[in-house]
Amino acid sequence: MPARLKPADPAEVVEALARIAAGGDDRGDLRLLTKHFLAVLEERAPGHSVEVRVPPYAAVQVIPGVRHTRGTPPAVIETDARTWIALATADLTWADAATAGRVRASGERADLTDHLPLI
Repeated sequence: MPARLKPADPAEVVEALARIAAGGDDRGDLRLLTKHFLAVLEERAPGHSVEVRVPPYAAVQVIPGVRHTRGTPPAVIETDARTWIALATADLTWADAATAGRVRASGERADLTDHLPLI
């Protein structure tokens, strides 16, 4: 069983967000923020019916409902790190991301509108 993600230190999150907002492209910052916000989502919406994937950094299963044990889950959401961070910090809405094709979502419950933003 994979280890659960843990939220990052708040000071590190603030510093990484500032560097990203200033146009930084540090993969370390993207990794830290992606994993941090996925961990926060996992804490706030525990469950196993939706898999949220942000390659290459991490994936989590969230939202109560049907649990899957093998293969593709009943609902999958996939996006890139910058889009995930923008969604988590309210710089981008779910509707706008979906309309722009920045989020790929399929299956029942594959809409995180009720769970975003995360800060």
